[in-house]
Amino acid sequence: ARTWVPGNVDTEELNLVKRAKSGDPDAFSELVRHHQQTVFNVAYRFMRDVPLAEDMAQEAFLKAYRLLKGFRGDCSFGTWMYRVACSVCLTELSRRKRRCEVELTPEHLNAGASAPSDTSDIPEHIRRCVTKLPDRYATIITLYYLQGIAYEDIMEVMNIPLGTLKTWM
Repeated sequence: ARTWVPGNVDTEELNLVKRAKSGDPDAFSELVRHHQQTVFNVAYRFMRDVPLAEDMAQEAFLKAYRLLKGFRGDCSFGTWMYRVACSVCLTELSRRKRRCEVELTPEHLNAGASAPSDTSDIPEHIRRCVTKLPDRYATIITLYYLQGIAYEDIMEVMNIPLGTLKTWM
């Protein structure tokens, strides 16, 4: 199986997008197969719950299908899909925050701790802190620190210049 990386432009992928835009459901199904694991991984990083991440991945693909006509090809389909998945997850997190649908878990009980007890707790500590940030900052921190995405890819995904990214970081 091929590995599809956000940011890489592939002629086979562009052909699938063109076919999907012209109404070929098999082409869109193939795009979903190529990107389903990446989209799920993005959703899981935001949602931290497998069933919810699966729901968000499905929502991301539904949204992508609805918006596909507007895909201009300025970036790879994978990068565009990554943006769609981030957007869907952030919208859902915002909705849950507005409705106060935050689960009380043991990690919330320790949220007042000033620092993690050991270095293995650092990613979880970052996740807890990120939930208190505005969406744009939370997205950048999640992409950079928790997913290891390079600045160049974050700039492309979020459609912001390097100076803005550095300022937000």
